[in-house]
Amino acid sequence: MPKGLYQIPYPENEPVRSYAPGSDELESLLDTYNQMYNQAPIDMPMYIGGKEVRTNQKMMMNPPHEHKKVLGHFNYGDASHVEAAIDAALKAKDAWSALPWEHRASIFMKAADLLAGPFRDKMNAATMLAQSKNVMQAEIDAACEMIDFFRFNVYLMQEMYSNQPDSQPGIWNRLEYRPLEGFVFAISPFNFTSIAANLPASAAMMGNTCVWKPSETQMYSAKVIMELFHEAGLPDGVINLISVEGPVAGDVIFKHKDFAGLHFTGSTGVFQHLWKEIGNNINRYRSYPRIVGETGGKDFIMVHSSANAAEVATAITRGAFEFQGQKCSAASRAYIPKSLWPAVQEQVIEDVKSFKMGSPADPRNFINAVIDKRAFDKISGYIDHAKNATDAEIIVGGGYDDSVGYFIEPTVVLTTNPKFKTICEEIFGPVITIYVYEDDKYEETMEILNQTSPYALTGSIFSRDRYAIDLACKKLQDCAGNFYINDKPTGAVVNQQPFGGARGSGTNDKAGSMWNLIRWVSPRTIKETFVPATEYRYPFLG
Repeated sequence: MPKGLYQIPYPENEPVRSYAPGSDELESLLDTYNQMYNQAPIDMPMYIGGKEVRTNQKMMMNPPHEHKKVLGHFNYGDASHVEAAIDAALKAKDAWSALPWEHRASIFMKAADLLAGPFRDKMNAATMLAQSKNVMQAEIDAACEMIDFFRFNVYLMQEMYSNQPDSQPGIWNRLEYRPLEGFVFAISPFNFTSIAANLPASAAMMGNTCVWKPSETQMYSAKVIMELFHEAGLPDGVINLISVEGPVAGDVIFKHKDFAGLHFTGSTGVFQHLWKEIGNNINRYRSYPRIVGETGGKDFIMVHSSANAAEVATAITRGAFEFQGQKCSAASRAYIPKSLWPAVQEQVIEDVKSFKMGSPADPRNFINAVIDKRAFDKISGYIDHAKNATDAEIIVGGGYDDSVGYFIEPTVVLTTNPKFKTICEEIFGPVITIYVYEDDKYEETMEILNQTSPYALTGSIFSRDRYAIDLACKKLQDCAGNFYINDKPTGAVVNQQPFGGARGSGTNDKAGSMWNLIRWVSPRTIKETFVPATEYRYPFLG
């Protein structure tokens, strides 16, 4: 038990490095990238109970921007490996949950410092290679956001533990924040290395042990995450990494009596399927599982006629096309008044035509590749649909080529149909659809926006009219869990804009906040009476 009331210093967000041309930090990162690119192909194991587990089935890891290049292979498992990971998590559970909180905190504080220092270049370079992120996109994700998750979550854990009930004379009331009874299953996406680390780490920090299934297209950087955890001193079995088919993992995990929680980021369809599976097996579990999910988005930019055209255009080009639009928060539809559209259109077209596209090894490239062949085919299919439509046109972009890497030009679709396919459906790629409305239809257009998508993740309003802003805040209050005023709808920062949405976008449990951490504990109220009663009779009995 703690022998003091320890205070964790209030953390600050990790500064983002600029990687200016010719800077030492840029040269160091590119050197690491090239070393990892040119090294012998690696053989990535599963990590179960602290052991490296390999199989006879190997899956290639290829950079999306150069898909014939083999970075290595990861080992593919089966149901037996899922069972072994669960066993390892349960075996580690008692010792880990009994470890005083300050020691759990120290491990993740150390992980943050290691990532800020000796692991920074390696984590960023792995993300550039595995997920085709440019220098800046890797830095804000794989370094800064992951560091912030670790540091702020530790601080918030301390704040949570200090939240205690009132007591009365002769009575001492206490609240104990127990980890969940069982293990937590974390399923992480390809697009953010920081999210991949945070999904198992946030649950583990609260005393839980985890089975972690990363995206198959993020395995290369997931290996570096496991190396970071090991170097920070995370005990064996606390986080167990498996690589198996989703249905195989689900068939074992969701039928296990000790399944205690799901921490998920991915598609809405998959999340809804998993929720159904959990519901179908609800009678098997010791406790009702915690289900936390952040899923899809069809994120918007709503523009009022008072807005600044240059600001709107920049929000479109950055919000829609950074990391090839593969952010859950990426702007993928915009509603622009007719009077403002000519100026916005001119700058957007000029900006998009100025983008350089290619490998992240060249930091001059603003645009890199989409993640894999499946994504390439899906996104290019939407572009082809727009090309052939009678109620839409592509005003810039529209090209694609997968001969070397999965490259798709940033594409702007202009439609006269507010229910056009690309303005309604999640594409998850570098495509944004514009709907131009009559200036006096501002409120009516917001009603259309509200009814267009099943999602409610992020969105923004651009206006210099405070009454118009206030109206948008009210009309669109259920359209976005993260709402931005005069800014693009991307770029949430830990502890500044807690992230998450509702409707079809998830459970809105706000990653990087106490709202999320509270889901991974089961509070126990303890009442201690110092001098218990010895007589049953109350005074009113006479």
